[in-house]
Amino acid sequence: MATDVIDSAFRSLAQDQIESFRSEGFVVIGKLLEDGHLEELREEYDRIFAEARETQKLRNLSATDGLPTEGDEEEMLQIMQMCERSLLFRQLLFNDRILDIAEDLIGPNLQLFHDQALYKPAHRGGPIFWHQDNAYWKCIPANLVSCWLTLDDVDSANGAMHLLPGSHLQPLTHERADVLLDSGSQIDQSRAVVVELPAGGVMFHHCQTAHHTPPNTTDRQRRAFAIHFMAPGTRSAPTGDFMPVSFGRPILRMRM
Repeated sequence: MATDVIDSAFRSLAQDQIESFRSEGFVVIGKLLEDGHLEELREEYDRIFAEARETQKLRNLSATDGLPTEGDEEEMLQIMQMCERSLLFRQLLFNDRILDIAEDLIGPNLQLFHDQALYKPAHRGGPIFWHQDNAYWKCIPANLVSCWLTLDDVDSANGAMHLLPGSHLQPLTHERADVLLDSGSQIDQSRAVVVELPAGGVMFHHCQTAHHTPPNTTDRQRRAFAIHFMAPGTRSAPTGDFMPVSFGRPILRMRM
């Protein structure tokens, strides 16, 4: 696994990092966002989640029906398309440092598939079970890449990402509510790699890399944000239709 820390003298990925991504299905970058920018994003993140709680415009992935309810024992809160609720998070989609890495991994033309904020509160943050993203998305070609960005220090105790190296090379079939992957029949959890990151840190993973995040029972919250990139021309496998270019799915970079 290749790890690097990005500072103000940014450079694109080294060849060994690209090769590591291709063989293992993920690459850890380390701290990328400057502290001032990070603090602005934290304030905006908290504002949006507070507003979403009041209006019920969010999901609790730990609830059977996905609806947040006061007094839920566990909360794994999700807001889709933060870019449509916040100019600050929309600007983050066009961050050159992030786009340069995504370009190294999937090519020079980049479109947003979607973004999402994933929040595990202190003490009762719920888990996300083992899965491959593209088992849900069903995109072709299956070469989408996700940037997972943390707004807090993240470790194995408060909900760090666990990934299975090389799992992107073999698609698994499962449904959104299917936790059978945790039974061990398809996932050898002993091979999992835990990616701990500082606040403002990022990692990138392939859309078929099996991953999960454990519950957060610590006294520290875990705020994360994910940007999912695809190449223009990506299709839906069930319908054969192209993923549309729109305000919600903008072209983020195009090199002619």
